[in-house]
Amino acid sequence: MVAFLGRSVVQKTITLFFVSVVSFLMIHLAPGQPSQIDPLNPKFTRDMVERMRKEFHLDEPLHVQYVLFYRDLFTGKTVSWRDSRPVLGKIWERFLNSLPLFIVGTLLTWTFSFPMGIRAAIRRNGPFDKSTTFLSYVLISVPGFFFAYVLIILVVTRLNVPVIDMQTFGVTSDSAMVHFMDRVWHLVLPSILGATGGIAVLSRYVRGQMLEIIGQDYVRTARAKGLSDDGIYYRHALRNALLPFVTMFGLMLPGLIGGSVIIESIFGWPGMGRMAYEAILARDYTVILTLNFITGVLVLAGTFISDLLYMVVDPRIRL
Repeated sequence: MVAFLGRSVVQKTITLFFVSVVSFLMIHLAPGQPSQIDPLNPKFTRDMVERMRKEFHLDEPLHVQYVLFYRDLFTGKTVSWRDSRPVLGKIWERFLNSLPLFIVGTLLTWTFSFPMGIRAAIRRNGPFDKSTTFLSYVLISVPGFFFAYVLIILVVTRLNVPVIDMQTFGVTSDSAMVHFMDRVWHLVLPSILGATGGIAVLSRYVRGQMLEIIGQDYVRTARAKGLSDDGIYYRHALRNALLPFVTMFGLMLPGLIGGSVIIESIFGWPGMGRMAYEAILARDYTVILTLNFITGVLVLAGTFISDLLYMVVDPRIRL
């Protein structure tokens, strides 16, 4: 176990280094330069360009820029080219906004996907299986932003309540409970819409895995021994069908950054996905590089957690 942990940490550290190098090179190979003069902005003079190049080390060789960028990043000195705010502070602020959206959406996805998929597999070709299959295909086929606009129109016109942004504009109450419930209400629609596509895809995946496991010889043997259906399906079949989902669970962590760009943009939710989109439009390369690096860390951390969870799900796996 200790040897596995050490070997895994070393491998993932090397992988993260190459990810940082590739992302840094890709940013600098992109067309245009962040320090070029904007002809539409008369205040952007050549003196400002030179001062900007020196401040952000753009006058140094590429390998020196790489070292200085990550040195400043790890010491907390990296600032945004857009507003000169510390990058880590901006990301942490947006992370706290995206976290409840990610948690609630993930809980909804996994809470509804497994019961739907398991029941559809057990009652194969029944009314429940056919109806959930039709609903899943509808949710997969129709874009999420279409459902978002339809729900916004219905909720605003029928219930006459605001749903844009994280809180209602003009709330003057001093009650903490009023502000909390207002925040919860604004969290409902984005979370539901963020979970609909995941529920549709994951429930189909659960159904397929359960059907494959139910057809195995050991399941027929357990049924022949007189075990109850609940024991067969939930104790034996489901546990063996969980291994692919452990891998999927580990790869969900990067969804904190890029998993809700459209939803956050439509609902005006100031999260990390929306910040990444705005940084790309503004060519705020320090924010883009930092988010790329954090995404790499999340992916590697997720795969590491998946490796550890394999032992819990399947005792036959040894690290």
